[in-house]
Amino acid sequence: MVTDIICGAFMIVGTAFMFLGCLGLLRMPDLLTRMQTATKPPTLGVFCLMVSVALYFPDLGVTVRVLAITLFVFLTAPVSAHMIGRAGYQVGVKFWKGTVIDELKDKYRGSSIRS
Repeated sequence: MVTDIICGAFMIVGTAFMFLGCLGLLRMPDLLTRMQTATKPPTLGVFCLMVSVALYFPDLGVTVRVLAITLFVFLTAPVSAHMIGRAGYQVGVKFWKGTVIDELKDKYRGSSIRS
């Protein structure tokens, strides 16, 4: 009974994180901010959902799979977001008009990246 309530709470929190990540994709103005909302909230959402699965199915095999899934998502989401952001910067994706600082302006060789 108590386990079902805890699992339900984790599922609600996880789906809320996922929903907020999707909402952020629609509301954010440029690639870099969308990239942030596409990785951080869904990663926490997957973690909460996997915790609820591990609690609901108290089996060692399920728990090991949950840990593997969570570890995979925690390792791959930041790396993929970094690569998408870097590729977007290098091809010249426009920043939001409210962006004030471009710390990478002098870090890349060549004038064809950003002028």
